[in-house]
Amino acid sequence: MALQKNRKLEIGDWSAKINLQSLPKKMIEVAQIQQLPCFHRGVIPAAYLDVMGHMNIRHYMGLFDDAAWDFFASFGMDDAYYQTTSGGAFALEQHIRYLAEVHVGETVAIHTRINGRTAKRIHFIHFMINETIGKLAATLEVIGSHADRDTRRTSPFPDEIARQIDQLAAKHNQMKWQPPLCGVMQP
Repeated sequence: MALQKNRKLEIGDWSAKINLQSLPKKMIEVAQIQQLPCFHRGVIPAAYLDVMGHMNIRHYMGLFDDAAWDFFASFGMDDAYYQTTSGGAFALEQHIRYLAEVHVGETVAIHTRINGRTAKRIHFIHFMINETIGKLAATLEVIGSHADRDTRRTSPFPDEIARQIDQLAAKHNQMKWQPPLCGVMQP
């Protein structure tokens, strides 16, 4: 989804409102998302509850982070990689959408799709499905990078890892649906 030229910022009496034309007209079906690999699944404990009676926002990020580690491991950036190389990963930019509440005792699953990459960066989106009620609860769009932990700078993905990312991205690109991207993030 490209950034739309007619996107306007309107100031209301108490908040800023973004022109919603940049959002998808219809969200992806849960069954379509479930075609993607699942990188985390769990039941929401009582400790995640906030005063609003639902899971607190900080726990969404924690669950997405758990999924990200398994996602990166799926293309070779696993514990062994971190222990035997100076390679690592940085999160550079994130965009989260909260779409449906999640409550204590409900089961969530996080599926991930690659949107693209460059020599150093990867653009992906996590989908949190509330499996208990069968709804998409949240998405987290991410720009991440490979990093050299010695220099603390971004660095190119090693060839084998880049090859595995590209193979996974090719599978994702064969899907007949487009992910609901925010429109401003590029790898």
